[in-house]
Amino acid sequence: MASSGLQLLGFLLSLVGLAATVAATLMVEWKKQYQGKTHRIYEGLWMSCSGNERTTCELHQSLLKLPTEVQATRAVMLLSILLSVVAVLVSTVGMKCTHFMDGRPESKSITTTIGGILFILAGLLTLVITSWYVSTIVQTYQESHRLESFEFGKAVFVSWAGGLLTMAGGAFLSCRRCSGSGSTESISVNHLLPTGSNPKSNYV
Repeated sequence: MASSGLQLLGFLLSLVGLAATVAATLMVEWKKQYQGKTHRIYEGLWMSCSGNERTTCELHQSLLKLPTEVQATRAVMLLSILLSVVAVLVSTVGMKCTHFMDGRPESKSITTTIGGILFILAGLLTLVITSWYVSTIVQTYQESHRLESFEFGKAVFVSWAGGLLTMAGGAFLSCRRCSGSGSTESISVNHLLPTGSNPKSNYV
């Protein structure tokens, strides 16, 4: 089981990653297009914006009319956020700095590990779906006329950062050999052994 400091570090990293994932999901600049020098078009998972100096935004009205990559990315990002929220609750119960299950240290350690694994899965989902979304934009950019195609925007980088931070935090939380737990166990075993190291000492 990881030390209390490493657990807290992993938990904070995962929280920052979760916040970045939520922010990326709500951002409108998943892909962008410039028409001329001033007209800009942005498309996100929930709305699209366009304009010159003043930009107007509209929510996506019909889910069925959206491109496949937008529908899939929206669903997987929401699933990632849901897994991270569950991981926050599970990790809070199992962390050493909390007083839940104080009488059951082994169960507490397993609970923290489960929370870390959930964070890792959530971050992996974010990274995979974001990379797939980018690959579809790049493929469309290469196949179509470049002046009429989109480029990926800032939300992609925020999503990548969120996925990486979430996975890093989950790795710290799920690490069971990041502290001196092995030495502690050996010390406790030594206390159970007889104190006399020489078996002949009783006959002297």
